[in-house]
Amino acid sequence: MSYDFSCPDRRGKSLKWDVNEDELPMWVADMDFKTAPEVISALRERVEHGVFGYIDVPDEWYAAYIDWWKRRHGLTIEKEWLAFCTGVIPAISSLVRKFTTPNERVVILTPVYNIFFNSIVNNGRKPLECPLAYSNGEYDIDFDLLEKALQQPQTTMMILCNPHNPVGKIWDKETLAKIGELCYANGVTVISDEIHCDLTAPNEEYVPFALASEICKNISITCVSPTKTFNLAGIQTSAIFIPNVHLRNRAIRAINTDEVAEPNVFACLAATAAFNEGEKWLDELRAYLWKNRVYAEEFINENIPPLKAIVGKATYLLWIDLNGLKNQPHASEIIRKEGKLVLNEGSSYGKAGEGFLRLNLATSFENLKEGLVRLKKSVDLIKSNR
Repeated sequence: MSYDFSCPDRRGKSLKWDVNEDELPMWVADMDFKTAPEVISALRERVEHGVFGYIDVPDEWYAAYIDWWKRRHGLTIEKEWLAFCTGVIPAISSLVRKFTTPNERVVILTPVYNIFFNSIVNNGRKPLECPLAYSNGEYDIDFDLLEKALQQPQTTMMILCNPHNPVGKIWDKETLAKIGELCYANGVTVISDEIHCDLTAPNEEYVPFALASEICKNISITCVSPTKTFNLAGIQTSAIFIPNVHLRNRAIRAINTDEVAEPNVFACLAATAAFNEGEKWLDELRAYLWKNRVYAEEFINENIPPLKAIVGKATYLLWIDLNGLKNQPHASEIIRKEGKLVLNEGSSYGKAGEGFLRLNLATSFENLKEGLVRLKKSVDLIKSNR
């Protein structure tokens, strides 16, 4: 590899690493790697300029998004569809407030990113969990259940995770098109969170929701960002794109009303540098993450029975089935206490996440191996004390 994926010391500089000295954090969804050198170089040059006043969104930012999605994902985005936002979650929260009213229901396919619940509940709306069908280590959508959820009179929005966090699923075109048809038939607007779209396995591709069908294109607002892909979460930069002009006008009004539509001095620059100059770095990163994923899946399935690692094709997050460990509702607490390994408890991703854990693979191979040893030690202890 021509790029360095070693991990600098992040203690004192990261929420993820704000843990005890003897603990290994593999929870918060950011990477332990430095971002692409090309991005660092662009930011360094801007810092050296020394003046950090207000800025507007430059044409280069729009072009970077348009070129990237056309080149990498086969989707043609028009400039007027795009709007800057400080983050995907600020965008989702604004859209929930603008497109729904208090006590209306927002459908989510669980287990799903836990902060979706915050965006719904904190705004006085009700999350309507539609559990994914789970069988033999595979997740799919129960369309009968989804249709019933969408048909409820108070259901007005669906938040889709594409690809899906935490289970690592890439939804195919037919699945996305069917979601679109059901939402359209029931007057439901779709917010598609596609922040993990570039973190797929080598030679695997995701399908943008807006590309699945004309219906999907016209009933959706898509949230995208380079922050997961290039480890830029602290820079606060993202975008939404909305092909439908009526939805677009309301969406742009929402983020401007909430004052989350203005970039800081680094936000547009970081995104532009990442998309324009970071492609080779990303391809090497994906290969590195895939190596980590395959190793972790095989290690757990071969060496830590009765745990089962769910085979994923996207994200750098590994979903682990603990249901073979009976009566362990707080396994992550035991693992943290006994193994000094910090993971995410599956129940935070909805009722369908009970009995699971989420592990962050985006660290050095050495850290990953150490984390898996700690996981095995903890599980062995749990088993011996049952």
